[in-house]
Amino acid sequence: MRAASVSDYRELARRRLPKIFFEYIDGGSYAEETLRRNVSDLQAIALRQRVLRDMTSLDMTVETLGQTLAMPVGLSPVGMAGMYGRRGEVQASKAATAAGVPFCLSTVGVCSVEEVARGSVAPWFQLYMLKDRGYLKDLLGRARDLGCPVLVFTVDLPTPGARYRDVRSGFTGSSGVAGALNQAWDGITHPAWMWDVWAHGRPHSLGSVAGALGQQGRRVTDFLGWVARNFDRSVTWADLDWVRQHWDGPIVIKGVLDVEDAREAVRCGAQGLVVSNHGGRQLDGVRSSISALPRIAEAVGADLEVYMDGGIRSGLDVLKAVALGAKACFVGRAWAWALGAGGEKAVAQMLATLRSELAVAMILTGCTKVSAAGRDLLDLD
Repeated sequence: MRAASVSDYRELARRRLPKIFFEYIDGGSYAEETLRRNVSDLQAIALRQRVLRDMTSLDMTVETLGQTLAMPVGLSPVGMAGMYGRRGEVQASKAATAAGVPFCLSTVGVCSVEEVARGSVAPWFQLYMLKDRGYLKDLLGRARDLGCPVLVFTVDLPTPGARYRDVRSGFTGSSGVAGALNQAWDGITHPAWMWDVWAHGRPHSLGSVAGALGQQGRRVTDFLGWVARNFDRSVTWADLDWVRQHWDGPIVIKGVLDVEDAREAVRCGAQGLVVSNHGGRQLDGVRSSISALPRIAEAVGADLEVYMDGGIRSGLDVLKAVALGAKACFVGRAWAWALGAGGEKAVAQMLATLRSELAVAMILTGCTKVSAAGRDLLDLD
């Protein structure tokens, strides 16, 4: 099968990955209503087709936080991506760098921030607030010293959401001999993945926080339990002051769906925010990212950079989001599926597909400069 779209990479990843890892990245929380809304609400927005305009020249670049992006797209932080492809975070970072877009490394990536910086460039770095502030201070110092340009402080995971697919697949709640046999069979029946990742993609730990894991994270299926025990649910907006004491670069708050929270991000001195519901993986039944975007952009867009993630499946979706106020869109499942389907090469091809689709959407809506895209590109009647 040759992948022509993001959904094709999803199917290829489904075939290649063990079930526990495919279901982990593919699924959402509870009944997955928000996961579906993220996609369907974007699909329901109509672009406004325009004709007979000079579309010889297209400018897809955007300026944000001191960087020039080749298109308004970035790779969202995805936990445990190194279980989808051999040293997967490094492969994805290389593909993003070649495409001229940012890669954001998850706190709970398999590859450490040092390994990604050595293998590609210093990534944007995602921060989850851990209870161990001493370790967190050291981690921020490591990312800062490597030259990570942006800190993405993710605030919508004080505790993991209930993900039924992970229970059914055996990723969580699976223990003892039966659990071990289930996981072994899952790997053996996916030999290409076994050879690439299990045999040659070690170590399988959470690289950036390996020192904090200790003996709690000897198996990949232990990671979510460690998250539940060690992420700090007492965090408030006041803790942003603590973060700022140990980070002197731009801070982006990820996981904002409410206008009042967006205004609080401005008051606390953040340089950006990501309108996001964690890809429908946390609180099910909340609104989609795209439906929350316009009000937030109108309320705070002049005071900080507004990004969006959740449900982006094509370059057409990117243009819709930018037209509704996003400076750029971050994609998570899209690159994780591509990584699972074929590593760095597939991630690069996926990004090229998004770029090609964005170009077509711009040409057929009469948009020559993506940074100037507005609601006039949409058919809102």
